[in-house]
Amino acid sequence: MSRSSKKSPYVDQKLLKKMAKIQKGEKVIIKTWARESTITPEMVGFTFGVHNGKDHIPVLIVENMVGHKLGEFSLTKKFVRHGGKIQKSIESAKPAK
Repeated sequence: MSRSSKKSPYVDQKLLKKMAKIQKGEKVIIKTWARESTITPEMVGFTFGVHNGKDHIPVLIVENMVGHKLGEFSLTKKFVRHGGKIQKSIESAKPAK
């Protein structure tokens, strides 16, 4: 369920304080655990290290990301592949490059 339109989008206050300390041109990764924070236009150009449960994934914020959540760009599950034994036999039959 989305947040009420009467309220403003949720942005973690600690995240805003960290952004205020760092100037926009610096190449610093801001580590955060606030995956539920909404990306605002002020965040464009910053790089955030979004925690996925194991480590921090660097996410460079661009204009297309405004309005989305930080957690959408740091996946928590690793996709291995489908297929099992049949898929392995097909892949091993292909010539190696």
